Amino acid sequence: MSQPGAPLVALTGATGFLGRYLVDALSSKGWRVRAIVRSLPIHEQLAPHRLELVPGDLEDEAALKRLATGADAIIHIAGAIKGDADSLMRTNFGGTRRIAAAWRQNAPDARFISVSSFTAREPHLSAYGASKRKAEEAVIALDGNWLVVRPPAIYGPWDRESLSIFKAARLPIHPMLGNKAARLSLIHVRDAADALCALCDGGPTQKLLELSDAELDGYSWPQIVTVACQAVSRPPRPFYVPPGLVVLAARLNGAMARLRGQVSIFDEGKAREILHSDWSARETHLVPADLWSPKITLEEGFAETAKWYCEAGWL
Repeated sequence: MSQPGAPLVALTGATGFLGRYLVDALSSKGWRVRAIVRSLPIHEQLAPHRLELVPGDLEDEAALKRLATGADAIIHIAGAIKGDADSLMRTNFGGTRRIAAAWRQNAPDARFISVSSFTAREPHLSAYGASKRKAEEAVIALDGNWLVVRPPAIYGPWDRESLSIFKAARLPIHPMLGNKAARLSLIHVRDAADALCALCDGGPTQKLLELSDAELDGYSWPQIVTVACQAVSRPPRPFYVPPGLVVLAARLNGAMARLRGQVSIFDEGKAREILHSDWSARETHLVPADLWSPKITLEEGFAETAKWYCEAGWL
């Protein structure tokens, strides 16, 4: 529990999936947390914590100034995961540029950590990846004590994006959208939050880092499907979906969403991300082992997550 006079971290994205776990990790290490929020009430996961709340968003420069002023560390997580190219660039690149400017102008001695994505490694695949790459470049161009941290796919209780993996695992047969040689890194949300918390206290600076669980080479789709099926007590019966069919399904899904006036995360860009052959972590970009190391295996994490989904009525 943080105390008055404890170091202060300013946080964007505190109400999101990773952000909520990060608040818990920071609070347990004695940090005071100041968070920018668009609306109240905030998520029930945050109820046990005493947060200093700043009303506003990434387009509100006055709110970002209040957020940053006096902070010992700033962690920027907030962003958009779906939308058209313009809206993604506006939120992910524009928002990062504004919070970085607030850091340089109002808390230049603070440690600034910008959370990106593995998809920024391949910006040609999707509008999302392109927007995250531009956001990284905006930070890397600056002087100061900054880090850019790329997590892989994050899963865990409360996550609606990875829920589809476990729903698919309960089907009679189990579709695999990636090719047989593809490798995909994964990390449990608590491990990801603990890594960011550890990086607030020290470690390298002006570096681009990647997170991963202990399997640095990542997982094949058969491995992911098998562990997901074990977590929901189903025998794995995997089959591969041809890449062309994955792209076609994504195009149709995106078109249907647009007709309904909605935005779907499963669009053609997401299909290209899914079909990419290598989303494994690079050993040259890892967090130093003496600062942080992952603790949760895929088997443990998937079992816990599936149990939570069932108890919450999501599965």
